[in-house]
Amino acid sequence: MTINIKKSLVALAGALALATGAQAADLSSVIKGDQRSKEYAARDQYRNPAETLKFMGVEPDMTVVEITPGGGWYTEILGPYLSEKGKLYAAHFPEDSESAYYQRSLKNFKEKLAGNEKAYKNVVITEFSPQTGREVAPAGSADAVVTFRNVHNWMYRDYQDKAFASFFAALKPGGILGVVEHRAKPGTSMEDMIKSGYVTQEYVIEVAKKAGFELEEASEVNANPKDTAKHPKGVWTLPPSLRLGDEDKDKYLAIGESDRMTLRFRKPKS
Repeated sequence: MTINIKKSLVALAGALALATGAQAADLSSVIKGDQRSKEYAARDQYRNPAETLKFMGVEPDMTVVEITPGGGWYTEILGPYLSEKGKLYAAHFPEDSESAYYQRSLKNFKEKLAGNEKAYKNVVITEFSPQTGREVAPAGSADAVVTFRNVHNWMYRDYQDKAFASFFAALKPGGILGVVEHRAKPGTSMEDMIKSGYVTQEYVIEVAKKAGFELEEASEVNANPKDTAKHPKGVWTLPPSLRLGDEDKDKYLAIGESDRMTLRFRKPKS
């Protein structure tokens, strides 16, 4: 009897190991999938999607909210990854926005999803509009909210507090908030953060805590020690924007994309 129990436990451990390996391989295969544009995939060296999503704790059976997905860089990964057992709320620009840029971006995003219904079958488009109080997802429905390089935009419009409050409302108790943002040097003024697009890690943590989140862990997976965070056109001096055009282009290409903080917060369970 004892021998049989031991064999069963060994078999169970092996099955669990295989399941874990299959899950990891699934994310890897999604990242290598043909649904991704070559232009986007070329930036994996700077954005480290596998390591970033693993650090944030995103799993394929989760309900995830992606905030302002833009052209869908991360949606190309999250959509297929969550397509069988999970759900992705893509909180994009508002339908009724008067901004021509917002309307064009939303239209292109919808066309991307429509062009590959299998990969994006579990993607639901919602709206990110903190100033109007619209829900990014039904209250208490999400396992994780993720946002990439967006905090400086909210600071420019002075609705960063409302943005983080909307994430808190969308998450289940114990849910995850994952944030990647361009990182300013400690002590950078609010004015310089807004102007440059680089935000101090301390400030992001402060805003998140004000909304009720607890900082769980910080990662250096998206750090870039070559980036001084001091450039003529702020973060947009670097690739992919290259705001200066051909001026010192090789210099900025050698730096690569910006130095970034990667943070994981948790909504308290009670």
